[in-house]
Amino acid sequence: MTAPEQSCAPPIRVVVADDQALVRAGLAGIVAAADGFTVVGEAADGAQAVRLARTLHPDVVLMDIRMPGTDGLAATRQITAESNVRILVLTTFDLDEYIYGALRAGASGFLLKSTPPEDLLAAIRVVAAGEALLAPSVTRRLIRAFAARPTEPAAVPEGGERQRVLRAVTGRELEVLTLIGRGLTNTEIAEQLGVSTGTVKTHVGHLLTKLAARDRVQLVITAYRAALVE
Repeated sequence: MTAPEQSCAPPIRVVVADDQALVRAGLAGIVAAADGFTVVGEAADGAQAVRLARTLHPDVVLMDIRMPGTDGLAATRQITAESNVRILVLTTFDLDEYIYGALRAGASGFLLKSTPPEDLLAAIRVVAAGEALLAPSVTRRLIRAFAARPTEPAAVPEGGERQRVLRAVTGRELEVLTLIGRGLTNTEIAEQLGVSTGTVKTHVGHLLTKLAARDRVQLVITAYRAALVE
């Protein structure tokens, strides 16, 4: 009687985008061999990744950055603008510019290709669940620096980002947003506030809606811009 319960959750659908055939095959092999995942497509460049995202509707795209023609950042911008497909950026290069570019483009995660297979699979699960994930080497210093960078002049209401946030959210939601900005997981937030993880998820959902944030990465950035986190 328990077997049907184990199989009721659909596998996480993944597209792998990398211009190097061996790397692409290796990543696809790792994902396809793991329980709970299925590789629905492979792309050799960003343009192909965009097409596959449109036609296959994967849960997650593993996206390389440096690819010929349409690169991974441009492809990420197109995919996230058109759909709710999550992007997990994989790169060999631990450079600030790539991290900033990936976050600005709407990526939900950023990992180095040196990441162990088990950590890669865990990251896909996290991103598919709507969370955000950054490589351990990507420190809060980088997030702070990103948050401090000027954005397009579609300005916030008078009083700045902090006032916009304070007007939009409840006191409890403000607490949750602050803890998100400090890097805590839903489970850690629940423990600190003495509530259930389900309650935290509800607050996170409200924050995403009220603050017009795509995902947890943008909530972290908002927390820094609103000076909730030092």
